[in-house]
Amino acid sequence: MKPATVKALITGAAGGIGGEIAAELLARGAAVLLVDRDAAALARAAQRLAEFGDRVGTLVVDLTSATDRQRLCIEAASWRGGINVLVNNAGINHFCMFEDQPPEQVDLAVAINVLAPIHLCRGLLAHLRRQPQARILNTGSVFGAIGYPGYAVYSATKFAVRGFTEALRRELADTHIGVHYVAPRATRTGINTSAVERMNQELGVTMDSPEAVARAVCNMLEDGRAESVLGWPEKFFARVNGILPRVVDGALRKQLAVIRRHAQQPAPPAATPRELLPAASLGKQS
Repeated sequence: MKPATVKALITGAAGGIGGEIAAELLARGAAVLLVDRDAAALARAAQRLAEFGDRVGTLVVDLTSATDRQRLCIEAASWRGGINVLVNNAGINHFCMFEDQPPEQVDLAVAINVLAPIHLCRGLLAHLRRQPQARILNTGSVFGAIGYPGYAVYSATKFAVRGFTEALRRELADTHIGVHYVAPRATRTGINTSAVERMNQELGVTMDSPEAVARAVCNMLEDGRAESVLGWPEKFFARVNGILPRVVDGALRKQLAVIRRHAQQPAPPAATPRELLPAASLGKQS
């Protein structure tokens, strides 16, 4: 799609990757509707983008609420004549060993990471069919192709998003709606706990900037590429894991003691479920 024709709804848009996707799309000529549950953070994000005038809209939405999701779909279908790009970017991630994870964190991760994008796709699909051209882009993770210790629930949710995106793309293959999946690796956002940062450093993990991820997302929307795993060696290991998972089992087994040591450190208060991205990656293998 040509950027000047894009009217994009972006969830989790108050900061991190979501904010950078918005900034990149706006710089390319698009209009964006920023969606987040944090009203104050959303207002700050809009202020940072004030130079783009009325091409920026905001809507405070709790994606765990069916009522709020319905309201969002109604608003999105009328904003500037109706959106034609849906970017399901919001997500939540808790770094801990599964046996230590409270049930409420499990429920929240499934609600934000899986149910919200599925319901938004369903709620907006009829509207998107009416557009001359449309795109749906779901943000996953490299952990949606590689189950990673310390991220069991998060990995499960991103595997689900990847499978949903693949199936929906095939369902809509004979329509004008493109369906895309992007899988970032570790990304430098402000939500990483100190434990995650120390683990990344010890494992030699390379982290991308949010701006780099945003450029990749915008390029996908423009060139129509269906799926992309960002970063090396993550892209390589994602492919190996699909063919020879036992090889990756062995590589991750060597990292397990380090992961467990950092994951079992006391965690800070739970972050707002806005846009918590994968905070660790495969790192360098010994």
